[in-house]
Amino acid sequence: MAQNYDYDLVVIGSGPGGYVAAIRASQLGLKAAIIEKDKPGGVCLNIGCIPSKALIHQAEVYSHIDELSSLGVTVDTKGFDYSKVFKKSRVAAEKLSKGVQFLLKKNGVEFISGHGTIVSQHEVSIDDEKKVSGKFLLVATGSRPKEIPGFEFDEKQVISSTGALMLEKLPSKMIILGAGYIGMEFAHIMNSFGVDVTVVEMLDQILPLSDAEAVDVLYKQFKKRGIKMLTGTKASGLTKNQKGVKLTVESPDGKKEELTGDILMVAVGRSPNTEDVGLDKVGVKTERGFVTVGDYYQTSVPGIYAIGDVTPSPLLAHVASKEGEIAVEHMAGKNPEKKLSPDLIPAAIYTEPQLASIGPTEEELKKQGQSYKKATFPYRGAGKSVAVGQPEGMVKILYREDTHEILAAHVAGANATELIHELLLAKRTELLPEDIAETVHAHPTLSEAVMEAARAAEGWAIHV
Repeated sequence: MAQNYDYDLVVIGSGPGGYVAAIRASQLGLKAAIIEKDKPGGVCLNIGCIPSKALIHQAEVYSHIDELSSLGVTVDTKGFDYSKVFKKSRVAAEKLSKGVQFLLKKNGVEFISGHGTIVSQHEVSIDDEKKVSGKFLLVATGSRPKEIPGFEFDEKQVISSTGALMLEKLPSKMIILGAGYIGMEFAHIMNSFGVDVTVVEMLDQILPLSDAEAVDVLYKQFKKRGIKMLTGTKASGLTKNQKGVKLTVESPDGKKEELTGDILMVAVGRSPNTEDVGLDKVGVKTERGFVTVGDYYQTSVPGIYAIGDVTPSPLLAHVASKEGEIAVEHMAGKNPEKKLSPDLIPAAIYTEPQLASIGPTEEELKKQGQSYKKATFPYRGAGKSVAVGQPEGMVKILYREDTHEILAAHVAGANATELIHELLLAKRTELLPEDIAETVHAHPTLSEAVMEAARAAEGWAIHV
């Protein structure tokens, strides 16, 4: 297919969107190349999903040491060295980055190091030194931590999520500005290692995009752990000195307070990397920095596609990967499904307890005027949760009253990020709660809570 071009497809960015798209293109018979200015794997593998989950795992192992005391075991933690935790997270990231390189090579995708800039409809310049051409171009350049005026990153005292991942020494006190999933995951990590954590959120709820009832499970557990959470609170000023940082905040009643800490982490969202890609040179339309795309992630310029964090879709690695697959299948003349439905995208928050969801929150359904019913089942009703000492949690299913079609589901508790997929598969394949309710689930498992929630929707939950 390449004919007059160097490649059928040139991808800019090797994150979970770009590298998956390139591999899928190769599987479909397209000659593909991928341009990356940093390490293979992008933010997710190198300074995002993977190292953060490595830290979360080690944080949970460390925080559970106390459980051994109930068995008469004493553990001396005086020799604890956080730099070793950091190094283990980097090993995980480097191992998977090399894994991506291997996969690209295995699938015949050429990896080109350098900064790619689009210079024409079919051409990309690499570091202003050489050009490569492709019948199709795919922009998958991802995003970066969002900066806000007055709270700019210096990555020493005012850090981004990247800076937090690169800490080799724990602070005594940390303030986190922003209670989205990134802020709350780091609150979980730092608190688990004994850091005094205060989270400041301008909106009235931590994790403001998540279901309030599910969030309440997490809020109560975080409060028990001593994590301070100030909601409805605005940050109005910041000063830095040799001792640390001072953050001025204003509560809902207008009262001002000064918070002190060694480090301030700012986690108020992410910004798309669309400024230095050459989009404006070739007329690719953007809105508020995000690339405008069609049903198959085509941009306004024929032959140029965009996926992942540079588009106005949820900024999640698994979303970027699926969008990449859809885009290249469209390029290859296949008949892929159209744009991902927001209601079929799982959201996962790796705190302890975990939160996971599909579809709208209960609050959103109310705003939409949607008629619905809900069924909930508490974790403690599933024997496995009690057996493993993690009884706090719930499964909630929101469904239509007349047809019982599943509208949404929210899980809070241990392994919630794994359990959500049974409910996602049911919704995607148009199964009903009764189909889950009548399916035999192994005992004892946490997935029995999903089964029981489905039974509750049908009016015959057993263990509640």
